[in-house]
Amino acid sequence: MIIDQLNQVWTGLLQFSTQFVTPDWGALIVLLPIILLVAIVGPILSLIALRWLRYGAVRPRRKTAFAELRRPAPVDGAGAPVYPAGEPYSTVERMIYEPGTTRSASGDALVVACPKCGLVRSAVRDTCGNCGLSFTLKPTTRSLRPAGPPPGGAATA
Repeated sequence: MIIDQLNQVWTGLLQFSTQFVTPDWGALIVLLPIILLVAIVGPILSLIALRWLRYGAVRPRRKTAFAELRRPAPVDGAGAPVYPAGEPYSTVERMIYEPGTTRSASGDALVVACPKCGLVRSAVRDTCGNCGLSFTLKPTTRSLRPAGPPPGGAATA
């Protein structure tokens, strides 16, 4: 009696396990594209998305700020202002202006030193009267400068 009951339980387990051991292959073949999508493409896309998010979180960011439209001219050891060649400046205000500017904030005409020969001329003229160098000072669309000391500190500059 106990042996018959154990035999029935065993037979029931075998019949139940045949559904998993000998599956319907036609139904599994139909599910093959979904299995490939979930098992292979899904993890690859997840890794790409995680890598992209990680890069967005830890990428190096350079701190920048807009350069002023005008800035004070640097001063040399004797206290005289030093004006860069090729940029308009005002000797009255001791200010350097953005390229393309022809008038100062007070309305005075700006001057430019020729980068080739050093002749100082009006910022309105495009050609140097001494060497004939022709260059047009166009305003920059966006002037950016680092907002702090260079990498490595001010000692490397």
